[in-house]
Amino acid sequence: MSEDESSAEDPPQITSSGEGKQREVVVPLRLYKTVTVFSTLFAILSVVGGFILVDVATERASAPASEIDVPIAVLGIGLILAGTVVYAFSTRFRTEEMGKSKDDADEPSSNG
Repeated sequence: MSEDESSAEDPPQITSSGEGKQREVVVPLRLYKTVTVFSTLFAILSVVGGFILVDVATERASAPASEIDVPIAVLGIGLILAGTVVYAFSTRFRTEEMGKSKDDADEPSSNG
């Protein structure tokens, strides 16, 4: 059995490096790659789409405030925020091969 096959059978593990610190989800490499690709794609498309909608709603930033299409502008800002949130949460995934989190205090610091 190869390493990829054995790691694919292990359930994801949620680790916490302490109260108030970042939580990470340890997943198999194949799942990590899938999450990274699709979350980045969704984030890029939603942020670009959000800016396009804001641009349309404000008529390329030339419309007076009374003529702005508010629902389209709000939808555009919502898409921008959704892309940001998806990307931020996707960065919490890591694989066992990636090593320890920089927040773990088990290893001595080499910056001083």
